[in-house]
Amino acid sequence: MRPFSEYLGDFANGLLVTIELTASSFLVAALIAVVLVAFRVSPIRPLRLFGTAYVHLFQNIPLLVWLVFLVFGLPEIGVKFDLFTTGVLGTGLYSASYYAETLRSGVNSVPLGQVEAARALGMSVAGSFGSIILPQALRSVVQPLGNVTIGLLMNTALTGAGAGLVDLTEVANRVNLEVTQPVVIFVGVGVMYGLLALGISTTSGALARKLVIHR
Repeated sequence: MRPFSEYLGDFANGLLVTIELTASSFLVAALIAVVLVAFRVSPIRPLRLFGTAYVHLFQNIPLLVWLVFLVFGLPEIGVKFDLFTTGVLGTGLYSASYYAETLRSGVNSVPLGQVEAARALGMSVAGSFGSIILPQALRSVVQPLGNVTIGLLMNTALTGAGAGLVDLTEVANRVNLEVTQPVVIFVGVGVMYGLLALGISTTSGALARKLVIHR
């Protein structure tokens, strides 16, 4: 465990970057996903088509390609962000497609009668979606959303490499170049990722049990 004791500060900074990257990307992805789901279930055809095209586009092109495009392509057209913001944007835009599909499955689980009742009471499409459909959809897919978030956490390792961030994986690479103990270093880093994933899984599981809908 000598590499971890000698480079404790570096690993702590890398872990912090990974957590910040995960949390910031989650917020971006969640906001975009809610809009995408609203588009996907909208009665307006162009919005449905846009939502469908977004999901297919981002799910069928690897995250690394999007990161390379954002890092090197945007400056070519005069749009510049720092590397962390670029990494968050890339991961958030990419992950939003997976959050949106998970949320859509929750929307589909809401009984149609409740939607019709909301319309009968004079609620608008947007009002019934925000007040009736979305809250129930969220409650029914808490655990799957947790699984998507774990996937997002794992993708931050790729984001760090694609956007040039010194996250936990990059710190492991650099320390390994110094001490040449890959098994010890990467097993230790793998345990750190596992503990973070366990925290997300435990939290989402507890929320799912608390918010479960009995029909």
